Amino acid sequence: MRTPGGSQMSVQPVPQGYHTVTPWIISRDTVRLIDFMKRAFNAQELECLAGETGRIEHAEVRIGDSVVMMFDALPDWPPTPGFLRLYVQDADAAFRQAVAAGATPVTEVTHLFFGDRVGRVRDPLGNLYWIQTRVEDVSPQEMERRLGDPEFTKAMKYVQSARFFAPRG
Repeated sequence: MRTPGGSQMSVQPVPQGYHTVTPWIISRDTVRLIDFMKRAFNAQELECLAGETGRIEHAEVRIGDSVVMMFDALPDWPPTPGFLRLYVQDADAAFRQAVAAGATPVTEVTHLFFGDRVGRVRDPLGNLYWIQTRVEDVSPQEMERRLGDPEFTKAMKYVQSARFFAPRG
C-alpha cells in the first residue's frame, strides 16, 4: 500500500486489537450505553466522538478482547437493538454484575446441552446480551443424545420461551 505521498508502507488489513468481525450498536443514548457497559462488563472506553450537535457519531469500547462500536441513531430511525454474545470466565458472576448495573434478566444462567452455561439480560436501552461460559466440551454425538434428555429438554424449553423484547407501551 502507498501513502498519499506515494511512499511504500506496511498496513495491516485488520487493525491491531480488532477482530475480523466487529459489532455495531445503533443507540438512542450512546453515552448511557457506554456507562452501562463499563459497570456491567468492565468495558474500557476507547473513544467517544461527538458531532457539532452533541450527537455521538462514533464510539468504541473494549470488552475482554473484543471491540464494540456504537453511535447515536438519528431521531427518525426505528429502534434497532443489538444482540451480543459475551463469553466470560464466570457466567453466573457476570450475569449478577450486569443485573446490578441495571440490566433486566431475560433468562437465568442455565446449563444447556452444548456445554455452556448461558444467561441473558437486556440493558436499559433494549440491547440483549447472551452471557456464557463453556463448562464442558461436548461431542456432536453427546449433543444429539442430550437433545432427548429431559433435563436438557426442559432447559432449552425455558430459554426458548423467553421474551427478548421489552413490552411496548
